[in-house]
Amino acid sequence: MLAETEGLVRIFASVIIGILIGYFRRRKAAGLRTFTLICLGCTAFTLLSFNDFFAGSNTDSARIVGHIIAGIGFLGMGVIWHSFKQKGRPVGLTTAATVWVTAAIGILIGLGSWVEATTVAALTMAIVYYREPKTLKKEN
Repeated sequence: MLAETEGLVRIFASVIIGILIGYFRRRKAAGLRTFTLICLGCTAFTLLSFNDFFAGSNTDSARIVGHIIAGIGFLGMGVIWHSFKQKGRPVGLTTAATVWVTAAIGILIGLGSWVEATTVAALTMAIVYYREPKTLKKEN
């Protein structure tokens, strides 16, 4: 069983990392609150699945993590679909990918994989922060 303080540390760490990622995406379809809630929710579900909640049952905790990933895939698809309906072309792919990676970070935090979680979070923030230079269109 996971100590209560360790569980709380993981929960607050997921909120902090979710806020940091959301800050970089604050002017996009999914922003600060969305990314914070995704990271927090994935951490909470992971903690729940590997806690004593399922003690004595034949439930496979890894399957719950798999269902988290599938659910986040639907959420990411919703971001792309919503933007497609508004603009008539697929946009929001970076936001959807960031939603997916943020979920993975939340799962890593829930598992206590601190090195992996912080590494993926740092790389995610660096990638999201980087902007490709806009090319100038040549007018005739």
